[in-house]
Amino acid sequence: MSNRSKTRAALRALAVAAVAALPLAAAAQTYPTKPVRIMVGANVGGGTDVIARMLAEKFTDSMKHSFVVENRPGASNTIAAEITAKAPVDGHTLLVATNTAQAIAPHLLKLSYDPLKGVQPIGLIVVVPNVLLHGPAITVADVPDLVRQMKTKPNSVRYASSGIGSTQHLAGAAFNLAAGVESVHVPYKGSSQAHVDLIGGSVEIMFDSTSSSMPQIKAGKLKPLAVTTPKRVPELPQVPTMAEVGYPSVEVTTWYGLYTTAGTPKPVIDAMHAELQRVIRLPDVQEKLRGLGGEPSTLTLEQFIEFNRGEYERYGKLIRDAQIKAD
Repeated sequence: MSNRSKTRAALRALAVAAVAALPLAAAAQTYPTKPVRIMVGANVGGGTDVIARMLAEKFTDSMKHSFVVENRPGASNTIAAEITAKAPVDGHTLLVATNTAQAIAPHLLKLSYDPLKGVQPIGLIVVVPNVLLHGPAITVADVPDLVRQMKTKPNSVRYASSGIGSTQHLAGAAFNLAAGVESVHVPYKGSSQAHVDLIGGSVEIMFDSTSSSMPQIKAGKLKPLAVTTPKRVPELPQVPTMAEVGYPSVEVTTWYGLYTTAGTPKPVIDAMHAELQRVIRLPDVQEKLRGLGGEPSTLTLEQFIEFNRGEYERYGKLIRDAQIKAD
């Protein structure tokens, strides 16, 4: 082939690519073209729901189309994720999900979709710490004191969680492995009932999110021993991290991310990521997220995709190591 022929072929290829890219560019410029559903796998009033409704309000105002939250609780938050995975690939179905659905439940439940291939990450929203709490049923000075008591009497300490496969459950399992102790897991249907029994003395300890436990901590009904984040939490500056007390592997947070259906055009993904980042930086949104004890995200889209896969693999290993099974 002559140089002139090669040049003409290259130009034709560029023209075809440009034409093919036009619908994608147009999709980003016109999106959304109709109301957008934001799927939530939890009940109304929970942390996921609160965050989703806050985003829906901000997106509606800025994008001039309705963003409507739909609550589909059940199956460790995976029902909402399944709906999203099977929706049309146009970005008009979004999902606010936690690591419970995206990184933990897939290793415990038989799902009809692939959590890594069925839903497309858009952006991390916020990371909320878990905090190790104890109630009046046990008297401990600090984490080393708790470990000593647990080793003296194996399985004498009961730890509550908001359900099998929850981050609270996984934090307790990680603590057992790291500290070489044995304790009894007592799952509840949500944190509220667990708090009642923790305060009432039916269970001794719990790893719970700061978003749900801060009111009880501030009221003096539950006492914090350590947080499960790499650094201390501004709302609890005197409380050490698990790493500081000798257990750096007990790093189990509750994080919230925004997703859509896999196969959605990349320009739409990029546009929604940019919009999410704009919303997260708003002063009132920052205040609300920090009010939950959370750290608003600064991850890029590529960093969140990598983080999402890394968390899936990390929790899978923990579940295998701790031999956790779904009922």
